[in-house]
Amino acid sequence: MYDQFYGLTGRPFQLTPDPHYYFESITHRKALSYLGYGLAQGEGFIVITGEVGAGKSTLVSHLMQSVDKTRLTAATIVTSHLDGLDLVHMAAAAFGIDTRGLDKASTLKSIENFLHAEARTGRRCLLVVDEAQNLSIDALEELRMLSNFQLGSSALLQIFLLGQPEFRDLVRDAPELEQLRQRVIATHHLEPMHAKEVEPYIIHRLSRAGWNGNPSFTPDSFATLFDETGGMPRKLNTLMNRVMLMGAVEQTTRIDAPLVEAVVADMAGKPFAYEEPLWATREPEMEIVAEIEAALASVAEVEPALDEIKAFTADAKAVEEVGRIETPAFDAEVLISRIAALEQRVSEQDDALRRVLSTMIDWMDKEGNVEARLGHKNEAA
Repeated sequence: MYDQFYGLTGRPFQLTPDPHYYFESITHRKALSYLGYGLAQGEGFIVITGEVGAGKSTLVSHLMQSVDKTRLTAATIVTSHLDGLDLVHMAAAAFGIDTRGLDKASTLKSIENFLHAEARTGRRCLLVVDEAQNLSIDALEELRMLSNFQLGSSALLQIFLLGQPEFRDLVRDAPELEQLRQRVIATHHLEPMHAKEVEPYIIHRLSRAGWNGNPSFTPDSFATLFDETGGMPRKLNTLMNRVMLMGAVEQTTRIDAPLVEAVVADMAGKPFAYEEPLWATREPEMEIVAEIEAALASVAEVEPALDEIKAFTADAKAVEEVGRIETPAFDAEVLISRIAALEQRVSEQDDALRRVLSTMIDWMDKEGNVEARLGHKNEAA
């Protein structure tokens, strides 16, 4: 709905990982460096952890888009609570290996044959395991065994493990995983984005969806978004979806902190009230304000001129009464010129004020219609 109202060409805050919208925050840049290092090594395990919604899957999807598909065969599995045998079959299926009717030993042999075949054609193999915190110790040991396959001195399979913070603790502390720990060549924990990254994150995703500046955002809106989400990408996406939707419903062209707070209250099931500042969010009304300010500035410029004319007039009167033309110094031509200029300014000011008053009357009529429509909408609701 809101994409049509704001003229967007896509869904910038969808929850499904999409590398098209990948934003490289500071922590994601570090993680990408570790993943790149791991790919260059071509062996062992790379462990990336982070809270739910930190952007682990989007990070790896972005990396996969940048690799040379002719030199790397990559497969991804998303795990639930798997035992060792299930994991072996899932890994085979991810590489497109048919293991129907095969036992564990035969399945492992099929995987090894596939890896050798890929190596002979000059391709390395990568297995990405998402939600690794769901794996049992037995399943992790099976992964370690898969990483042992070699051709000469070169490893045939490299593995990326993506998991939540508890997986980092498991790999670090479990005595049964000592051999796997020795094969981990790099780790990184994805942190939430910093407060200063929220604005560029939102603008980046909107721009990728064809945003042209509508809606605009006030600085306090970004601060409120960070306060409510802690800088977690998925939480930001969830909240921004609702904020954009309310913005479209309210037909506003500016997102501010009160609107974000109203959405937060609504999502929490609490009563909320949001009143759009009509004069501040519409361009015609801003033009009225500018005209009023210009008229007031004109008045401020005319008043000193009036004082100057009064002084000239007083001087002329004094000269006439005393009959002494040399005191005070007086130039009649200057006075006539100043009076003419003042008359022109007063005329221009009068025209400007008339235009402002006429525009304000039209605006008040229009706002009366808007309020009537809003009142009708509230009654209907």
